[in-house]
Parts: sequence; C-alpha cells; structure tokens
Amino acid sequence: MALAILRRPGFYRPPQNLFHSSRSYAHARMYSLSSYIVSPAEVDEALKKNAPSTISTSPRVIPICAAWFMPNDPEGRKGIDSFNKKRIPKARFFDIDGVKDHESPYPHMLPTCDTFAEAMSNMGIRKDDELVVYDTEELGLFSAPRVAWTLRVYGHPRVHVLDNFRQWCKEGYPIEEGPPEVPNITKYPEPSYNTDMVVKYAEMKTIGYDHGKEGAEEIQILDARPTPRWEGIAPEPREGLKSGHMPGSTSVPFQELLDPETKQLLPKEELYKVFESKGLSKDKPTISTCGSGVTAAIIEAALKESGFGKSDDRRLYDGSWTEWASRVSPTSGLIKTKES
Repeated sequence: MALAILRRPGFYRPPQNLFHSSRSYAHARMYSLSSYIVSPAEVDEALKKNAPSTISTSPRVIPICAAWFMPNDPEGRKGIDSFNKKRIPKARFFDIDGVKDHESPYPHMLPTCDTFAEAMSNMGIRKDDELVVYDTEELGLFSAPRVAWTLRVYGHPRVHVLDNFRQWCKEGYPIEEGPPEVPNITKYPEPSYNTDMVVKYAEMKTIGYDHGKEGAEEIQILDARPTPRWEGIAPEPREGLKSGHMPGSTSVPFQELLDPETKQLLPKEELYKVFESKGLSKDKPTISTCGSGVTAAIIEAALKESGFGKSDDRRLYDGSWTEWASRVSPTSGLIKTKES
C-alpha cells in the first residue's frame, strides 16, 4: 500500500487555537496560562487565582502528577509512591501504566476512548479544566510530556507541562504530603481520538521499507533512547528485546534536550540548535520514538517549544522500540545497528 494512503488517517480535528477560547469562556476564567511549557512561578500564580474547588463550577487549573519510573528502576520506585510522598497541593495522579490499552501486549499504549474518559472522571477532571502536568522531583522532566501528549491526543483543550517539579520544590512553592484527598467523580465526555498525532506499526513498517527508495517521502525519525542502545551495542532494559534502530532514524537522546543539573528543557534557541546539529530539517515531517513511547514525548515537546518544524508535521510512534523490535522479523533488515 502506498505511504500516501497510510499517512494521516485522522477524523478528529482539535480546536484551531488551544490557548484561546470563546468570549464567555474567557470571561469565566480569571487567569490562564499562555504557553505549553510553563514555569513554576506561572503555575503558582495560576493556582492562586484558579485553584481547584468543589464549590465553584468555573474552569479550574488542576495539577496532574505524571510520576513514572522505568520498569528496571534500580531502587524499585513507583510513581504512585512519589505522588503520595510529595506533590503540588490538590494534584491528581495520572497512572501511565494504568490508563492504557489493557488488551495490548505492549507496556502503555494509548487507552481506548472510554478508558480515557473513565480515568478522567475518576480524577475529577472536567473538560473545561486547565491541566498542568508535572513529573517527579527525582527525575526532573521525564514522563510529564507523555501524559500531556496523551491528553492532547484525546482533545483536552488546555494542557501544559510544568518545567519542572524539581524546580518547583527548589524554589519553595507549596507542597502537600501524605494521603491525597479523594476527588469528586465527574462525568468526563467520551472523546474522539486524534489520529493525526499518532503513528502506528503498519505505517512505521512501510516507512522503514521505503527508506532510501526513490520517490519515498523523507520522514525524519527521532529516537530518544541513549545512543548506545540506538547503535545496538547496549542492551534494552526489557529482557529479550534486541537493541538497534529503525532505518533512517536519528539518535536524539532526550538527555541532550535537558539542562544537566535542573533537568529542565533547554532554552528555545538551544533546542533549535540541537536539532540542527543532528542534520535535521525543519521543512520535513518528524516522528518521535523511544523505548516505549514515554521519552519520545520529550522530543515532541522540545520540537513544539522550539518551533522546529510545522506543528501538523510532528507525530509520535506510540509503540516505539518495544513494539518494533518485538514485531519485525530478524531477517527483514528493519533493525539497524552501528555496523549495518
């Protein structure tokens, strides 16, 4: 099947401007965040003016904790434990390993629309709430971009990423400890699924086979895993999974997009230079990938923040390397290494 037929099978269209709404909506909101990546100071100010309330029916600013650790975490840490230990006041916990496609054999593929709506309802989220997603103090920016991307895939209109919880704690903003309040359950409407933001295995396989062929569309694949895994000289954290990379992919370890000390995103200009230094073009479509679809969203957020490329030409491969290396044939030529 031709690549042109496989690409972009979307039927949902998100709002034209995710950060502005109708006059009546704006009138109901006392304060609104203007950018996708937001600082602790901005979030603190927004929370003071639009704090979550069980009484008010006005749109609220709600922190969403996306705490998550790798399955091979040497300390055996869990996201929920981090949330219970220390969090932004009134925050809700989004469980990456729970809000997923439970029928998929892969770790945390995007959930079904009804599973997503149920999770949002159980967190007490309303469709008009403004959500600020954040990570753990230990890791800095890590899993929040994945949850924020997920929220956008399902059409939540106002989503931001805090940069980051480590800085929030360091700068002395309010912290809540101990068992969290149980939120009042809402009735979150079942959403549509924005397929324009997501790449699936069948299309990735076609792109892989078409790579280097005359007339094939030049799609840039950006891999967030550490370079040794991309090169195929270091093992994957998931046992039995061969390392390497997809044909035509570029190694863009997510750590190179973060400040080494604060673990915040680099400034916009520096992010842009990182992508340029990799030989990437702002005029070609990009697909972000990683081990299982989590840190790929850091690349997606960095592309978005830096303005590198067109917004409708940036997508994420949900299954990422875990699905790819599990499904492609060892003799297909679709797993490349440093030597191949």
